[in-house]
Amino acid sequence: MSTTHKISLPRLMDRSEQSVVSQSLWVLCFAALTAVGARIEIPYQPVPFTLQTFFVLLAGAMLGARNGAISQMMYLAVGAMGAPVFASGGVGIAKLLGPTGGYLFAFPVAAALVGYLVQQRRNLPWAFFSMTIGLVIIFAFGTIQLNVVYFHDWNASFKSGFLLFSWWDILKLSAAAMTYHEIAKRWTKLPD
Repeated sequence: MSTTHKISLPRLMDRSEQSVVSQSLWVLCFAALTAVGARIEIPYQPVPFTLQTFFVLLAGAMLGARNGAISQMMYLAVGAMGAPVFASGGVGIAKLLGPTGGYLFAFPVAAALVGYLVQQRRNLPWAFFSMTIGLVIIFAFGTIQLNVVYFHDWNASFKSGFLLFSWWDILKLSAAAMTYHEIAKRWTKLPD
């Protein structure tokens, strides 16, 4: 007859402190994943194809509105301070004020909106809808800034900043929605 003994470790932090640490780690993780997504790119001018929006949409869905937005604000802050986290190795405020800055500034807004919407219902069609709204926000901000600082022609801005990316971003949106849906079936929220 054998008995199993549970090993008890001293509690170094109470539950709320553990939650804050865990949430912070998830926020950092998604900020870092967005930076990795920027480095996985197909060069194209003036806006390259990257995997950033995949992680932006997932950040909102998985972390919720507040923490999803914070993860993207952290990503932008690190890049603005000079870390090479933007596509094409871009750094600093100049990258945020350039042709791709509108897309970047939209990341926290899109993550917050996706996070808010996904919490309303937890099914795959709603995840697709929520992420589509987030993606439209990114494209809208991006196309506006692309027009203001680069093309000065709405038709060219729409073609180069929105239509060109639609096939690529539909793939990323689909992958993000399905990834979220599979994870959400196993956890109602990320572990804290």
